[in-house]
Formats: sequence, C-alpha cells, structure tokens
Amino acid sequence: MSGSDQHPQQRRRFCIPTVEEIEQNRLETERRLAPSENMAFINIDVSASTLLSSVQEQPLASASATPASLTTDQPQLEKQSVVSSTPGTTNANQTAAPVISPVKSFSQSVQVNDLQRGNPLLACIRNVRWSYSKDIVPDYIVGRTSSVLYLSVKYHRLHPEYIGKRIEGLGKSFRLRVLLVFVDTEDSKIPLREINRMALLANMTVLLAWSLDEAGRYIESLKAFENRQPDIIRERVDDNYMARLTNVLTSVRSVNKTDVLTLATNFGSFDGVAKATADELTLCPGIGDLKAQRLFKALNEPFIPEK
Repeated sequence: MSGSDQHPQQRRRFCIPTVEEIEQNRLETERRLAPSENMAFINIDVSASTLLSSVQEQPLASASATPASLTTDQPQLEKQSVVSSTPGTTNANQTAAPVISPVKSFSQSVQVNDLQRGNPLLACIRNVRWSYSKDIVPDYIVGRTSSVLYLSVKYHRLHPEYIGKRIEGLGKSFRLRVLLVFVDTEDSKIPLREINRMALLANMTVLLAWSLDEAGRYIESLKAFENRQPDIIRERVDDNYMARLTNVLTSVRSVNKTDVLTLATNFGSFDGVAKATADELTLCPGIGDLKAQRLFKALNEPFIPEK
C-alpha cells in the first residue's frame, strides 16, 4: 500500500509555531520566574560564623538605607554586610561597606624598639620581617612571650649601668627573656662575668655573638622557632639501658662508644664499672693507664673538693 492510500487518521501532523506565539511563551515564562517584590536579606555574622535571615516587610526601595540607619542592637559586622536583592543595581546615596581586613597577628614580624634605629644589627636581619614600634620595652619582641635585650661589650664598658636599668624596666612581662651580647672587644672576661651575673639574677638567658651576622641569625632563629616544640633542640637519648650507659661514660674525656661496650661486657653494669679499681680497668682491651685513671677519678672523686 502506498503512502497516499493510508488512512487520514494514521498520518502524523506537525504544528510549527509562529513568531508571535514564541514571543508570547517567552514573556509568560519570564513573568513566572521573576523574583517577588519582598526578598529576604541575609545578614552575615562574621564573629559567630552563622547566617541569619530575616524577611523585610517593607518595599524594596526602603532597603537602600545607609548602614547607620540599621538597628543598633546588631553587631557592627552585620550592619556592613547587607546583601542587595537585585544584583547589578546600586543606590548613589548608599555608602559602600568597608572591606574588613584581617587583624595582623602579633607574631607576624619582629617588633623592634625605636631606640634601635641606626643599629647595624638590623641590616643583618634578612630572613624575617621586622618593623619599628614605640610602645615596647625590650629591644626586640620575637614572639608573644619572647623578648630580647641587645648589648655590646664595648658599650657596657662605657656605660655599665645601662643594662641594669633595661633589665629592671623589663620586669617579668615575658616568659622567655634573652640577653643578646655582642662580644666586640678582645678583653671581655670581666665584663661578661658582670653581665652573666646580672642576667642570672634577673632570670634571663645569655646568648653570646662574636659578629653582627651571628647576632642577626639568633634573632631570626628565635622568631622562626617561636611556635615550635622544645624537643627539636633537646638532646635525643634513647630510653634503653645501653644508650644511657654510653651517654654517661662517654662524657669522660677520651672514652668512646667502643670502650663503653668493652666495659659493659667485662663488668656487666654501671655499678660494676664504678666499683672497679684503676688496675682492673686497665685489664680491659683498649683501656690504657691514662684513660683508666680519668675514668676512675670521674667515678670516685667528689664533685666538690673537700676543704
């Protein structure tokens, strides 16, 4: 049967819309999807990290009020973060909300006392940031609880009262109190003894530097490791008995790890080594007379000589 002989009801009919019908359908779709006149304003509370939504019953034109006209019981950050419901439209009378920049952390840079202006040490601080500050007591603040006082031996010999006044003004306001001393004279034994005594009475840690570059590295290291654990600079000693025995006996001059193994094999324990005589120590391979005498004296003589 040919296509012309098919029943009229079995034939498919296609309806092609006109341009007017397409335009009418588009307008009806936009009208259905258009936003309502009363939109919700979202207030962002940055301090609590929550979203608070409140529907404004007034018309959209009233939403163009300045942040000062908002309620005063809301936090200041909420007043500055009202989001407009119609993007792309702005009001000329509405003041733009200022951009809230994050507060600079106290530990972002080394704070330098304004009295240190002109100090050549500042040119040697290259790996960390630093800035002047007039409201600090120490010479350098390298952390929330860490401070540094700087002193040169040559200046101390000219003004011996200076460092005492600076330490007294520092008080007890910092947990870590460092006295950085630049040794710039050859005869520094007596001045260093005086400085060490004052630092000891004031509960301060003394760091000696023989060059400005070395002093700068100390300040950079204190700043870089301000948030690190103290274990990174603490001596690592194993908990087993042999490691502790090695750590104790090698503190004696010329005694090495091989000697410790020999002594432990022959005497069995630290108690056996401590009770052995000098002649018995010399019977061990590798332990000569001089080494045996040093070890015997270290284990038997008192720390404080008897008067």
